[in-house]
Amino acid sequence: ASFRTPFKNLDESAETAADAIRRRLKEVFRDERIEAIDVLRPPLIRNKAAYLIGRARRQGRFAAFLLPILHEEDGLVLDGVVLEENEISIIFSFARWYFHADLANPRQAIGFLHSLLPRKRISELYISLGYNRHGKTEFFSDLTNYIEHTQEKFVVAPGVPGLVMSVFTLPSYEFVFKVIRDHFPVSKQTSRRKIKERYRQVHVHDRVGRLVDFQEFEHLQFPCRRFAAEILEELLETASRSVSIEEDQVVLGHLYVGRRVVPLNLYLERESDENCERAVLDWGNALKELAAANMFAGDMLIKNFGVTRHGRVVFYDYDELCPLTDCNFRRFPEPRDEDQAYSAEPHFTVRDGDIFPSELQTFLGLTGRLREIFEEAHSEIFEVEFWQRTQERNREGELIDFFPYSDARREAEDQGDRGQQAD
Repeated sequence: ASFRTPFKNLDESAETAADAIRRRLKEVFRDERIEAIDVLRPPLIRNKAAYLIGRARRQGRFAAFLLPILHEEDGLVLDGVVLEENEISIIFSFARWYFHADLANPRQAIGFLHSLLPRKRISELYISLGYNRHGKTEFFSDLTNYIEHTQEKFVVAPGVPGLVMSVFTLPSYEFVFKVIRDHFPVSKQTSRRKIKERYRQVHVHDRVGRLVDFQEFEHLQFPCRRFAAEILEELLETASRSVSIEEDQVVLGHLYVGRRVVPLNLYLERESDENCERAVLDWGNALKELAAANMFAGDMLIKNFGVTRHGRVVFYDYDELCPLTDCNFRRFPEPRDEDQAYSAEPHFTVRDGDIFPSELQTFLGLTGRLREIFEEAHSEIFEVEFWQRTQERNREGELIDFFPYSDARREAEDQGDRGQQAD
């Protein structure tokens, strides 16, 4: 690939990349001679990075490599060498923003990427490159084919039922389907219009690896017999504005489709102590990174977060999601006297947008060792100052970096001066 801006140190960057790739080829192919090295052109662009993606191949086997390149004040720098399929897959995650690329032949590029990421569906690769219409067409074709060749029924999705959405899934299919309910409890001060706005906001916002991407569909039809009685009854009773029956078909007038993840509350019940501790720590990281990207989850109960197959914690319940800068973070006012202190009613006024960080401890949903670990690592989440500092950084227009690959993969010098994380 050619760049208009020169590299800061091209020879050293090339040597770093070559050494890492040689070691990887030795692991994959042993002493066998490779047939060729292919590189996708042009580079894929996202935020501040350009990604060179390539593969070595021999007799239908591939070894992938990905080279992230940053544009700094004094030139381009190689920021790492990513070689493992799982790590490359995370860079193409459904929880990240779309890449930008001027591709002459998108289908050919998708085929190239699928050879490196065979667990990614074709539809997801299209969407990751910003070809959403192509991706949705591929997804619907894949879903239709799955329904035609299996006997599985749509069932209620695992997890605590939502107050705003009815959520269902096919047990062996890796996606969930979400339909807006007709009515919401008084506690949910929202509307159908606001919910749609929030999902569109997520669609265009930098998701920093923490927000599940849901694609919006209209007027899908599936045979009634493919719905379990429980979910069909729920949909017709609570989401009649979006769901109806015409002859022997269930017509879904409006819905969202996204990757299924394991709800964090269920994950913490099932997994080993080590995995649970790792997930709890990453949950705190997710809250901080969303804040850095000017997003506040609103409803921060663990049931609204999930864990991906890579062990990353993501957020998927958007009915109370809002820009961080729209929130008013406050401390609880001290009571003036004993009457206020022991009154059953609040002694202060709470307005829309008021957030009391100290109250978050009450709603953690964590106990014992997991609570201790979380509070030790992320105690600032309960402090007003943390949220206000992050608000100020966003208001000042600071573009906080998010790297979708680990620090261990970053090879460039002086990486500590480049921001918190980057993409």
